[in-house]
Amino acid sequence: MPAEVVDDTRADELSGLDALELGPRKEKRNPGRRIWSSAWPKLLAVAIAITAWQLVVLSEWKPPYVLPGPQTVFTDLTGLITTGSFWDGVRLTMTRALTGFLLAVVIGTVIGAAVSRFAPLRAAIGSLITGLQTMPSIMWFPLAILLFQISESAILFVVVIGAAPSVANGLISGIDYVPRTWLRVGQVLGMTGLSKYRHLILPASLPSFISGLKQGWAFSWRSLMAGELLVIVPGALSVGVRMQQARDLHEASLVICYIIVVLVIGILIDMLFNTADNALRKRWGLLG
Repeated sequence: MPAEVVDDTRADELSGLDALELGPRKEKRNPGRRIWSSAWPKLLAVAIAITAWQLVVLSEWKPPYVLPGPQTVFTDLTGLITTGSFWDGVRLTMTRALTGFLLAVVIGTVIGAAVSRFAPLRAAIGSLITGLQTMPSIMWFPLAILLFQISESAILFVVVIGAAPSVANGLISGIDYVPRTWLRVGQVLGMTGLSKYRHLILPASLPSFISGLKQGWAFSWRSLMAGELLVIVPGALSVGVRMQQARDLHEASLVICYIIVVLVIGILIDMLFNTADNALRKRWGLLG
């Protein structure tokens, strides 16, 4: 049999095995129906939260100037988001968040890959990474201010040190759960060093790595919000600074407005991570 025919037959067999491993492709549902099926539980949760909020206000547990009702807050929020200065603050906050998170991803990935590859390094700092992950971010701010004064670097330092351990642990866990048979197959195929990590280990650990990224984002976002409330850089009117100003002026409605803004941004970013995670799980045939 000619070599070309043998190669074609082997390629067909491998593609069939890949299709079996990744799961069957399903027909796409109507986009509108898919969006609605994803949106209605969130809308229901929002409706329940607003109803509970209104009931608490009606109970007169706190006076309206301390705890305003939903109508007052949403009216102020509508006026707030129509101002250019508001979006300047959101832009500054998101720039800080993305910069710190990307640095944390790079640092966490390098540390995670190194720790998972070298056993002595894992024995030395493996527990330290977990300890750093559980450390409350607010504990780092006194040190950050001593090191960098009241500056952007102080905020960035806390964001990175809060998120990087989660990214590293996500990668370490993913690499630990790569099947040993896959590693033996890679060895048979001649994969060594960086080639093995690039083509086998990192793709196989991707699900756990995405979970680590999601958790790392949560830590970085919380660290950033704490930093913007504690480390007020002169001239930098971020979301946290504007919220602090509203508190100083006893404008409870604006305080709640900024809480809603931070919550919405967090939900939107979480939806992006969930979309990536679901796409990966669907590709691997892990969704029903």
